[in-house]
Amino acid sequence: MISEDALFGILLTIQTGVGFLGNSLLFALYMYALTVPRKKKPTDGILAHLTLANALTLVFRGLPNIINAFGMRPEIGDAGCKTVLYIQRVTRSISLYTTSLQSTFQAVTIAASGCKCVWLKNKISSLLQPSLFLCWIINMVIYSVIILKTVANRNTTDVLSGYYSPFCKVNSYDLQVGVPFLSTVCIQDFLFLSLMACNSIYMVSVLYRHHQTAQHIRSSVCSSRISPEHRATHVILLLVCTFIFFYLTNSFLTAYLQFGNKRTWQLENVNNFISSCYPTICPFILIKNENRVSRLNFINKRTRTFSS
Repeated sequence: MISEDALFGILLTIQTGVGFLGNSLLFALYMYALTVPRKKKPTDGILAHLTLANALTLVFRGLPNIINAFGMRPEIGDAGCKTVLYIQRVTRSISLYTTSLQSTFQAVTIAASGCKCVWLKNKISSLLQPSLFLCWIINMVIYSVIILKTVANRNTTDVLSGYYSPFCKVNSYDLQVGVPFLSTVCIQDFLFLSLMACNSIYMVSVLYRHHQTAQHIRSSVCSSRISPEHRATHVILLLVCTFIFFYLTNSFLTAYLQFGNKRTWQLENVNNFISSCYPTICPFILIKNENRVSRLNFINKRTRTFSS
């Protein structure tokens, strides 16, 4: 009979494999589109960074948990732990930033012509790539503290300490380092989450006004169709809601595990699974608005038809 840990390992393997494959395929599509001007979209750069961050998060978060679930204890050492946890934290923050940036871009795109922020429509495209690379650099600097404090965990039976993974742990921070570090991370996360929430409220209000207007123009054929901008807005809203739900759930469980009186590996496993849900689901939400994927499927079907 398969043990509970082995079942969880199988579930994590499926989650990591499916999510990594979906993000990798979309990343390849966006990178290809960026090299072909006629196929390029303004958001391809944002989504390329998002899918890359998601793929790295799944690999560096999923593989250690999968290995642990199947009872293996490889010696990755201090250097391996530093690398794994550092990439986990940086890519998680990049995922937060790119999702927030995507929602901001969409909110500006559908903004009314009389809106005060309409001047951003002409400038925001040129600001996307510099802001993305700047975000990578800033987060790599912020989370460099983890490199100094992370060591390999030699005692895997002790579940009372504040581990970040089955094989690694983070030594306690000094007040002079810990307070600025945690404050910076919390403020950054709060700002990006607030920005996503504000963008979502604005986009919902725009969609509602559009729906109200469309009801008065029933004679127009186009009024019953959803425009590409509004279809993209629906996808971004779904993406933001999914991110916020899993982010808050993961944050709550992490805080409970860190500060609760009792800590169990079962709850750790649930938290690890939830933390990888958004990177896994994200590419399949994006595919809903990616007509280039459906075109590729159509081309493949026609090719098979003619070849047969």
